[in-house]
Amino acid sequence: MSPVPLPLLVRVLPLLLSVLLAGCGAPAVRDPAERDVREAVAAWSRTPPARLAGIPLEGWAYEVTAVRRDGDRATARAELRYRLAGYDAAPAGSAREVRLSRDGGPGGEWRVTGDAAAPGAQPQLWDQGPVEVVRGAHALVLGVGRTAQELSAVAAEAERAVPAASAAWPGKWAGRVVVLVPGSLELMAQLLGRPAAEYRGMGAVTTGRVGAAAAPADRVVVNPEGWAELSAAGRGVVLTHEVTHVATRAATTAKTPLWLSEGFADWAAYRGGAATAQEAAPALGRAVRRGRLPAALPADGEFAFGGDPEALARAYEGAWLACRLIAAKWGDATLVRLYERAGREPLPTALEDTVGGDLPGLTLAWQASLRQELGAE
Repeated sequence: MSPVPLPLLVRVLPLLLSVLLAGCGAPAVRDPAERDVREAVAAWSRTPPARLAGIPLEGWAYEVTAVRRDGDRATARAELRYRLAGYDAAPAGSAREVRLSRDGGPGGEWRVTGDAAAPGAQPQLWDQGPVEVVRGAHALVLGVGRTAQELSAVAAEAERAVPAASAAWPGKWAGRVVVLVPGSLELMAQLLGRPAAEYRGMGAVTTGRVGAAAAPADRVVVNPEGWAELSAAGRGVVLTHEVTHVATRAATTAKTPLWLSEGFADWAAYRGGAATAQEAAPALGRAVRRGRLPAALPADGEFAFGGDPEALARAYEGAWLACRLIAAKWGDATLVRLYERAGREPLPTALEDTVGGDLPGLTLAWQASLRQELGAE
């Protein structure tokens, strides 16, 4: 047996010593009161609250991550996990703060007295009030502070939007959507964790992560104030646009340019309708008629909310007309293939392999179509 090199002994001996000491020492004992708090939260959270009985919840569980005690009161930080049955492919999550009190002083039982979103975390819809539920063949609509008639109208639009999105996007997707309708713009902003000003004037937005990894179903969140200002046709366009984002989510990545993802969603929403370019692209039309023809397809930064609403409108309208042009010139299937490939490879490669051209060539064709369709009253 050859001798063990000294450098190896120097590395191994401390490790052996730490293992021996750990084995000889008594195992760490959690504070019994903290253990009781955790057990109380576990018992309380075994089933969803009765007030949520109308929501198709499954996999409901609270995992306590920290406990803070002050005498006969305690606060448990926890992660809520749940799925909406038939809609979520993976658990949705929420950071929660559970409040407890102990009956009868030391030795008494801990009892949950309250539950809310943890500081800095986004609330759940039910934190904002009693939830009304409307179920359809393709959509689950959850609302707070809205009438049954209002929620049924949203559900009817969602029922039309899902087949429309599926017709535009033949790729695999669940074919179902969850729509949240909060009581106000401010409450919508709370759900999304963003300033209300970013959503003012919008009809709805979609949450969700891009990519094909397992994730909870996207939520389409309606802005009740912006929704109320839309015509019936406008509501259909807005909801189909958002549902199309849900349908294409797995094919959308950080590589996908926003002019393609937003333009495709609008193309799906307007597809088959009677709206002309001048009717559906008024902001861009005004710019073109003033001699301000865009020099390039809209950059990602042009789709940021909170800035000039006229510039934002031009970006969306230009993106729609670019996708509309691709579908008209090369076919609907080519537009779908471009979308799929642009999420996996560089845009120049995707363009070459689908439309047989490059970005400068597409831009010139798009500019020519803008002059033709928007250049005259």
